Amino acid sequence: MPARPLASATISFGLVAIPVKLFTSSESAEHISFRLLHATCKTPLKRPYYCPTDEVMVDYEEIVKGYEYSKGQYVLFTDEELDALAQEVTKTIEIEEFLPAEKVDPVYLDRTYYLAPDKGAARSYQLLAKALGNKDLAGLAKYAARGKQYLVAVRAMEDGLIMEQLHYPDEVRKFSEIPIEQATVKEAELKLAYQLIEQSTTDEFKPEKYTDDVKARVQEVIQQKVEGEEITYAAAEEPKAQIIDLMEALKASLEPGAAATGKRAARAKEKAAEAAKPRGAKVSAKERKPAKPSPRKAAAKKAVPERARRAAR
Repeated sequence: MPARPLASATISFGLVAIPVKLFTSSESAEHISFRLLHATCKTPLKRPYYCPTDEVMVDYEEIVKGYEYSKGQYVLFTDEELDALAQEVTKTIEIEEFLPAEKVDPVYLDRTYYLAPDKGAARSYQLLAKALGNKDLAGLAKYAARGKQYLVAVRAMEDGLIMEQLHYPDEVRKFSEIPIEQATVKEAELKLAYQLIEQSTTDEFKPEKYTDDVKARVQEVIQQKVEGEEITYAAAEEPKAQIIDLMEALKASLEPGAAATGKRAARAKEKAAEAAKPRGAKVSAKERKPAKPSPRKAAAKKAVPERARRAAR
């Protein structure tokens, strides 16, 4: 299915204006989500609003919006007040400055949009794309949409442009706030770490090599349940904490055959994961009959791994 534009806008820098269309760069609909149902009739539930002070259900007409400026203290806003405060939608991506693209710290990145030229803008679009790409620059701009004002960066990608929505500085937590325990690293350990890293270093980023295994397992279970299969789970072993000698572990990792050992360990993990995956024989709709589970199967169902329960939520 061809991509559909999310919105239209105009990139502006100097006296140059480039009409563009915005496209999302990812598909959030691919994520698996679950509805809350009534167990007896399988009807999707509607969210009720409950006031714990008055102990009553609250209708939508009785709901107001408030900002908590202190613990338990709120200032109220009407919809009209919020509409007046909202940023006017100008549909203009007004570039204020250019800087090396590498200077935009990835920690500020929120989401990415693809930009395509609107009608009659192909030449100016390609001009900006080539200029930014050849100089490896990004243009910082402000963009208003949905009543908010966003900080964005416009930069070249392949033969076109993308717009990266950025966090404002007050939205990014400082790394200095994170507790980091200090430890001394020996020079010999560092050299071995360099060697180990070099063994697994590649020149290109190939995301197609990686897949979401949890999503695949959940999809498999969904399909099995749709087909009426009986699902059983194998109990997962609790991981055991190990205290290792860092230097010895680095040396062992660099020894000839260590890669093969690692592959064998990976295969062993795959077999263990396969054993923990749900399984069941396919049964046609005509052949399915309600049956009382055996004590062994009942015990197996109770031993559902924690990761499977989390995925089901």
